[in-house]
Amino acid sequence: MIFEEKTLASERIYEGKILNLRRDKVSVKGGNTSYREIVEHNGGVVIAALTSDGKVPMVTQYRKAAGRSVLEIPAGKLEAGEDPEAAALRELREETGYTAARLRRLTAAYSSIGYSTEVLHFYLATELTSGETDFDENEAIDVSEYPLDELYRMAMAGELDDAKTIVAVLMLRDLFLSAKAEESR
Repeated sequence: MIFEEKTLASERIYEGKILNLRRDKVSVKGGNTSYREIVEHNGGVVIAALTSDGKVPMVTQYRKAAGRSVLEIPAGKLEAGEDPEAAALRELREETGYTAARLRRLTAAYSSIGYSTEVLHFYLATELTSGETDFDENEAIDVSEYPLDELYRMAMAGELDDAKTIVAVLMLRDLFLSAKAEESR
């Protein structure tokens, strides 16, 4: 039987621009209490885009938490109340310069369900038109394109270390293989 923890008290520990941190006192199994630290985050969007020649636009940027530059799928945070589909189209254009004529929702998933409210909304963007990037004033991003097979190989070899990127690449490859199987029928 699953025991549902009830919040007995909640305290805001930190309020920031991107996230907040709260500490909840909860009831736990056996009539005891415990504490949970929860990161509150508006969520984000992840865009697996595929060009007409089968390449995937990717971004490389320095990530302070990792202490180095990281190769990632285009993504961005949601503003409070923002529609995820609109945010996906905006982030794709800002980070890669591409606009998408077709956008398909793939899934939504918690980024780290044990302590964060952040939900990532994954999209497939196709029928792309190239254009100019529009980086935020504090962003320094390199844009590149990779063949899907190369990204899949990198994911399976442990060469990609961003979880949202790995999920997006695996989903994109599965969709691509499913579409090829469907075409051959």
